[in-house]
Order: sequence, then structure tokens, then C-alpha cells
Amino acid sequence: MRLLSCALKVGFVITLLLSGSAVFAENKTDVSLKWKDSDRQESEIRSETGDLYTKVAHHGPAVENEWLGIRIYYDKKCVFDAYNKTRPGLELAEASWYPTEEQQKGGWGADQYKVGPTVGLGGVRLWDGQKVVWLDPVNMRIARVRKEACFSYAEMLSEGVPYKGGTVDVLVRVTAFSGMREMKVEAFALCDEPVQFVTGINYWPKAPAFEGEGCMGSWGIHPEDVAAIQLNIGGGLVYDPTDFAEKKKTDGEILLISRPTKYLSTWITGACEKEDGFSSGDAFEAYVKHLTL
Repeated sequence: MRLLSCALKVGFVITLLLSGSAVFAENKTDVSLKWKDSDRQESEIRSETGDLYTKVAHHGPAVENEWLGIRIYYDKKCVFDAYNKTRPGLELAEASWYPTEEQQKGGWGADQYKVGPTVGLGGVRLWDGQKVVWLDPVNMRIARVRKEACFSYAEMLSEGVPYKGGTVDVLVRVTAFSGMREMKVEAFALCDEPVQFVTGINYWPKAPAFEGEGCMGSWGIHPEDVAAIQLNIGGGLVYDPTDFAEKKKTDGEILLISRPTKYLSTWITGACEKEDGFSSGDAFEAYVKHLTL
């Protein structure tokens, strides 16, 4: 059985061993954060309004590994959307999330995933005891990206979010590790008192959900009109059940409500029917259920 925590520890050990050497394995992760219609990459972009959705490329900071891209919407949604690939490789630098129709027909990935108003693929919001609280409005929203020796991350800091009569600052980060399909999601409550986070996955009539012990996911066709060719795609979330107090299933989401905490971590993954080993929903479901914390 694959153990994500063990794999992560091995990755850090390798990094430490290599840190004293001039020889590094190829980093198969990348990030992207830039203003729309600009080629210059930024490490940080701030907004007092909290909404730069139409002003930054791919609507927010993005990170990728060989198999999947994830972006964080730079607006009131502030959740994750996925970029699915049909073959291993890094594509953000050239495709910037939106390959041409010819590129897609030639084997490039595409924006197949549809988020809508949901948490998307493992996005994070708050729970006030009765309802979901979006990370909005804010006093400041800060997007950051960083590429290290063998991993990369994208994050969003939402400052001054109204919550239970006060305000909290919430940092959400997604990290891609070189050589791993799965990405780690972390949520930090930068406040005095613990909060309850909400995470989960969304699903659609043609992309139904499945659940397992410590995992959930969906597989199928999303109602998206951006991609040149619609493909069956999968999204999966792996979590520690002891971190959560409650699970709720709505018409379009499966939500996990955390116990009071200041820190929460989960893992997300994805696949496309054109990838080797993922020709069916059964194959993807079996893959996700094979993962464990």
C-alpha cells in the first residue's frame, strides 16, 4: 500500500542528502503567477479588494507536477481548480493553462475541470457551526508561488475574513513534489482561537462521486466548455478521518468539516482517461482507494 506520509519523508531525506552536492535530480514541478498579458513571472501579488480574477493570468496562482496542474482562484471563491494532462510533462510555462485547440489535439492538457460555486478539488473554506463561510470579504488577499529544489507551491493568504463575530487570517497552500502525482494541501488559521475548516470535492451528474475509508473522489465528464475535446477526468482527496467531525453530502459536493484546529492537511490527486493506467473510472477509484495517510 502506498503511504503518502512515508513518500513525503523520503522526499525530504533525499533533498537533505543532495543539499550538500552540486548534483540535483530534475525538478518536475513548476509554478506560475503573472499579470494577464504579461510574460514576467511574479513571486507575490497583493490586492486589498481580494479580487484579481480578471487581471492575473489563469485567474490566480498555479502550481503543477508532471500529471496535474492546480490553480487557486483569486476572488471570493479562493478554491482549487484542476488542469488535466494526457501525458507526463510540465506545461504551464508555455500553455499558461489554456493551450490552443491544435495543441490539445496534439496531446497537450486542458482545463477540463468545472468548479462552479463549490470547493472544487480539495479547496478550503470555514465552517461557523451552521454553514460554510467563504474566505471573503478580506482586508487583503496575497497570492504567492515558489519553486524549490524538488518541490513547488502556490498559496493564498486571506486576511481579515469575518468569522464568528470577529475576523481571522487564513493561509491555504498546495504543494507539488517532484516525482509524485499527489499534491499536499495545507490550511493555517493565523489567529488566537482554533477554527473549523471545510474541504471536500465536487461532482457532477456525468462525473459521479465515490467514497472510501479516508478518501473520496469523482470520475467522468465535467460540464466545461473551455476544452477543445471533453474527456473523462478524475479528482481525488485523501484525508485522515480523525481530523474531521462531520461529513455532509449535497447535490454537488461532499464536504468534510474539521474539528476545531489551527492547521489542517490533506492530499489531492487527479487523472485523465488518456493517461496510462486510467482508462476507466474503476481504475481511478481503485488508485485513490489505494492511497492512505
